[in-house]
Amino acid sequence: MTEKELWNEYCDKFRMDKNMHYEAWSFGGDPDALAKLVCEGRKTATCSLLDLYELEPDEPMPKAGDISIVLDQNEAAVCIIRTVKVYQTRFCDVSPEHAYKEGEGDRSLTYWRKVHTSFFTNEAHEYGLNFDERAKLVCEEFEVVYKH
Repeated sequence: MTEKELWNEYCDKFRMDKNMHYEAWSFGGDPDALAKLVCEGRKTATCSLLDLYELEPDEPMPKAGDISIVLDQNEAAVCIIRTVKVYQTRFCDVSPEHAYKEGEGDRSLTYWRKVHTSFFTNEAHEYGLNFDERAKLVCEEFEVVYKH
């Protein structure tokens, strides 16, 4: 299903304005596995490097109330989420609660740090940046509002 098809279905079902703003994107790393975790209700949070928003001024900072369509690796629409909380923290200060809400692996902070150190190191390198544990993150919590 395309993002437009899922959006139209969602708007029709809940009698919403189809012209409402939303973003469509896929998770980095393993988009299919992460989208599946979201649909299962296991993944209710994510995070990204703050520096990347500063490098791409056209990329809006997330805020509570934002609506997004989660895509898989083939850009098929998987579900619709609403951001419920956004905050910034340093990588080294990410809480065990946030790691748990990200829903990956055994949901521990140790697992989260291992996987995200590798991911953010590679991502920062692609932009000519260096990553270390003092890097600022934009952390988001969300809820699924619609699945096909």
